[in-house]
Amino acid sequence: MNSKNTIITFPGGRCLFAGRDGGVSDGLYDSLNAGLHVGDQEAAVMENRRRLKGWLGAVRLLSARQTHGANIFSLTGPLPHDQEVADCDALITDQPGVALMIQHADCQAVLLYDARRRVIAAVHNGWRGSVAGILAQVITRLADDWHCQPEDLRAAVSPSLGPCCGEFIGYRQYLPPEFQRFMPRENHVDFWRVTRWQLTEAGLRGEHIRLPSICTRCGSDYFSYRRSTAAGLAATGRNASLIMLID
Repeated sequence: MNSKNTIITFPGGRCLFAGRDGGVSDGLYDSLNAGLHVGDQEAAVMENRRRLKGWLGAVRLLSARQTHGANIFSLTGPLPHDQEVADCDALITDQPGVALMIQHADCQAVLLYDARRRVIAAVHNGWRGSVAGILAQVITRLADDWHCQPEDLRAAVSPSLGPCCGEFIGYRQYLPPEFQRFMPRENHVDFWRVTRWQLTEAGLRGEHIRLPSICTRCGSDYFSYRRSTAAGLAATGRNASLIMLID
């Protein structure tokens, strides 16, 4: 496993935040691309996903074909084989051994877990998800269906687009006015702070939120959609963030 890949353990489970190295893809997808629908060879992506499962110790992998929406998929029974759910941006399960995976290239993966109730969630949280309030919706679902108390939840957020590179020209047309308090300079939005605010507004305790200050666009350790498009490249891969319960 490459040194840029980070495993975080918690009571009853573990998370994995992967960079772009340590896989078998080549070209624009060099090398640990987790995305099946970005133009990479399927065989290479499946091998990359196999490695991700192995590093985490997962038996099964549940992922989503993300659409920047707010649909939530809950897995409440055994998963007989790896599965990718269509039209979904958040995954929840109480099944041990099943890794929930988010694919991202500048967007955030927000991984949530309740060690007391033994339930986990993985959320694809781009700017559209922030506007739609997907984090609050997932936390509400956890409370309604698994009786989670928000103050018991812990969150770990992936590397993502930072305030240094978070330029949103014309932001007034598509971002709500309350986001303007999180603008460090003109046309730039600090979505790290937006996420912390949204999580605490939903009831999480500030000390239960892990949010590293690592910008995916700034360096070459992670796939970045913005960095690739600025360079005139036709495509890029997707980073992977996973969370899993263990027995």
